Amino acid sequence: MAVSPRRNTPMSNHALTALSPLDGRYAGKVEPLRPIFSEFGLMHRRVHVEIEWLLALAAEPGIAELPPFTETQVKQLHTIADSFGIEDGARIKAIEATTNHDVKAVEYFIKERIGNDAALAQAKEFVHFACTSEDINNLSYALMLRDAREQVLLPAFDRIVARLRELAHANAALPMLSRTHGQTASPSTLGKELANVVARLERQRRQLAALEIPGKINGAVGNYNAHAVTYPEIDWRAFSQRFVESLGLDYNQYTTQIEPHDGVAEYCDAVRRANTILIDLARDVWGYISLGYFKQKLKEGEVGSSTMPHKVNPIDFENAEGNFGLANALLGHFAEKLPISRWQRDLTDSTVLRALGTAFGHTLVALESLQKGLGKLTVNAERLAADLDASWEVLAEAVQTVMRRYGLPQPYEQLKALTRGQGITKDSMREFIGKLELPAEAKQRLLDLTPGGYIGLAEGLAREI
Repeated sequence: MAVSPRRNTPMSNHALTALSPLDGRYAGKVEPLRPIFSEFGLMHRRVHVEIEWLLALAAEPGIAELPPFTETQVKQLHTIADSFGIEDGARIKAIEATTNHDVKAVEYFIKERIGNDAALAQAKEFVHFACTSEDINNLSYALMLRDAREQVLLPAFDRIVARLRELAHANAALPMLSRTHGQTASPSTLGKELANVVARLERQRRQLAALEIPGKINGAVGNYNAHAVTYPEIDWRAFSQRFVESLGLDYNQYTTQIEPHDGVAEYCDAVRRANTILIDLARDVWGYISLGYFKQKLKEGEVGSSTMPHKVNPIDFENAEGNFGLANALLGHFAEKLPISRWQRDLTDSTVLRALGTAFGHTLVALESLQKGLGKLTVNAERLAADLDASWEVLAEAVQTVMRRYGLPQPYEQLKALTRGQGITKDSMREFIGKLELPAEAKQRLLDLTPGGYIGLAEGLAREI
């Protein structure tokens, strides 16, 4: 039987009725992104761009019909954007109900706000002057991406890196059995394996931080047609470049009606690469918890399984993996779809761009879950040591390599026959070494070697990260 809510129960604003978990179950985790990627965030930035464009036009001596604003007027105009609130957004939506055009509704909202001021009334028809909607939109989305990067994403990635670096340094010298193809392999240290992730993430962070975020304001098809016919004496290319760069964005001179979104694609790919590295980490830590290398701190009252009371599941790492996967699916679509637009433009990018916040929301949920999981970890040094002590076969690499140095016959083949598929113990390995015709010092070094001591330069590498 279908279950429906009682008729008098409001559905629209309750977290339990949210269609997306980002607005329901995970709403608290994505709060920092809400002022940026919500429709309110888009409206706010559209108003900001329109106001700044109006101010820039008034400051241009070649536009005699729009004299420079007084200091008081500039403050009045800035206040429209700076004090933009939910009520203002609701007013824009009300206007849009008539215009059926979201950017035109913003233009009319600004005209409405300045229309009652006689001193500003002269400026009304210079609001949105020579602009196509995409002039305002591309700059607004660029500002959203810039703000999300600087205020939310990079700090969240930095917190992960800081925790991983802390763990890497604390466990730099703690030997750990490696596994390649799932089989025992030459040992590393726990700290060095975490340092590998730090190095990978820092590389992606640098690339994300350095990405240009391009923008344009060049009219209906990118050629300043309306600008040039109205004020032919103004250098509109230089004017537009100054304006875009004044917003803290990078100027793109060559576009159609839309900024081609190559920068958005690069941005999404950069975040996706970082997310992929963290999926790799989440899976590895999950595995190490399964092996007993890590324990998880218990939380009073928490339940691991509805039927198995003993369970302490690695749920934070599983949650992170799932949300990174959701984010990457969307980020991949953005990177593949957004740079494609029929002829001088089609509208397919408009609906896709509105979903940017969903991808970054799932990224943030994943980062928060991963941070929480990393914070719960404690190292089980005894379990690490036991695994190493049961894996003397991993010294085969060391022994055959020393044998090569001193010219002993068939070193690889001898060790292969001794160790491959065989149960090697401390005694059997030392018995084999004892029979080798090696210089006394080299032989003693091998006899003294243990799986836990065979870590190469791992400790130093971990400490240097």
